[in-house]
Amino acid sequence: MSESSVYRWHAGGLHLLDYCDLTDVAIAVADSWLVTEGTVLALDLHRQRFFGVANGLIDDLDRFWSTSIAAIPRTGDWFPRVELQLRGGAPLAVFRLRGAPELSRSVRLASHLGADPRTAPCIKGPDTAALLRIRSEAQANGAGEAVILSADGFVVEGAYSAIFWWRGDVLCAPSPELDRVGSVTARSVIALATALGTEVHFESIVPAELDGCEIWAVSSLHGIRIVTAWLDGPAPAELPGRLSAWRARLDRLRQPLT
Repeated sequence: MSESSVYRWHAGGLHLLDYCDLTDVAIAVADSWLVTEGTVLALDLHRQRFFGVANGLIDDLDRFWSTSIAAIPRTGDWFPRVELQLRGGAPLAVFRLRGAPELSRSVRLASHLGADPRTAPCIKGPDTAALLRIRSEAQANGAGEAVILSADGFVVEGAYSAIFWWRGDVLCAPSPELDRVGSVTARSVIALATALGTEVHFESIVPAELDGCEIWAVSSLHGIRIVTAWLDGPAPAELPGRLSAWRARLDRLRQPLT
């Protein structure tokens, strides 16, 4: 398999996908994760999230998953993706083997000030094109990630990340009443905080209320990134050493692919 290839699941195996006809294609659900030298963080949670939507929609879902996992090289850095596509209403399971892009430890944010672009806010996949659009708009303005706000102006999530912030020694996250994708990396960070005895608080806040707070953007690709700026928004802070310590703790939770 090449460093960037797309395969369809058919007759119990993976086959190169024919791109001759991509009309009337929608993504029902998708999932992706970082593989580094054959290790991954919380793969079981990615599987659970994907199966929560895809189960029952295609045959041999378990075999599709296990075959896709087996196809990932155990050396190098990879960012594979599984999808359940709907083509003319018919389901098709797709596996994308992709080399990991350049990773970073920091990011600049920008609030998305338009209407919420999401149509399925709790499912990863259906809004891929819309989220790419608002992130691209943020990047054109000098940021690396767009932050979605609720109708009341509360911080919900990034286009491709979950958002955390610190109030002293308390780790904070958006209220669970704000609809968003169940981030696997966010769940892992909260589980780690619980194990360490770190208090976790959920709240509804507008960006201005984060002035002077340490802010994190977390994702399966980059892990935990420190927010160094929020364009036309709050001025973030950073406690020296905290980011490195938590990135190392999260990295130690990685497990070999099986």
